[in-house]
Amino acid sequence: MKMKLTALMSGMILSSSALCFSATAADKMVIAHRGASGYLPEHTLPAKAMAYAQGADYLEQDLVMTKDDRLVVLHDHYLDRVTDVAQRFPQRARKDGRFYAIDFTLAEIKSLKFTEGFEPKNGKNVQTYPGRFPMGKSDFRIHTFEEEIEFVQGLNHSTGKKHRYLPGNQSAVVPPPGRQRYCRQHIEGAEGIWLYQQAG
Repeated sequence: MKMKLTALMSGMILSSSALCFSATAADKMVIAHRGASGYLPEHTLPAKAMAYAQGADYLEQDLVMTKDDRLVVLHDHYLDRVTDVAQRFPQRARKDGRFYAIDFTLAEIKSLKFTEGFEPKNGKNVQTYPGRFPMGKSDFRIHTFEEEIEFVQGLNHSTGKKHRYLPGNQSAVVPPPGRQRYCRQHIEGAEGIWLYQQAG
């Protein structure tokens, strides 16, 4: 009986595996998380352009709100993992040592140099992808959600494709009371946008 049950279970597992592997490319959806972040610095417009050119179905954005109620495309709520904010505004760190986007205006954030993600180790900043783009020497910037929408709409127009946006899980996507004005003002009319907030 034990042998038959094992054979039956093995057959069920193999059958379900075969069903999974028989799905065609048409059954799949590719969501470019942070753009083509395996090739270019995450969430930059060049990373989004590369993901678009590679045929992603959706371009995903993480959105964070600035001090002056603008939505910027940034993975973390803080700026110090991917910018030179600690060198430019050293006195603006919070008690935990982080530099949060909500504490900076859009103009201040746009003045920062965006680089590969890095972590401090033994007193040095070590890149997530060492040697890919020299830290602090490349010309990447943080952009607004509005700028990304316009950018992708331009790509849609020039290529005839219809890519959609998939804003990610940052809590600023659903702003706190009194800050919803920005979302109504700057996101209306952007077709195909899905807004959601991560639970918890």
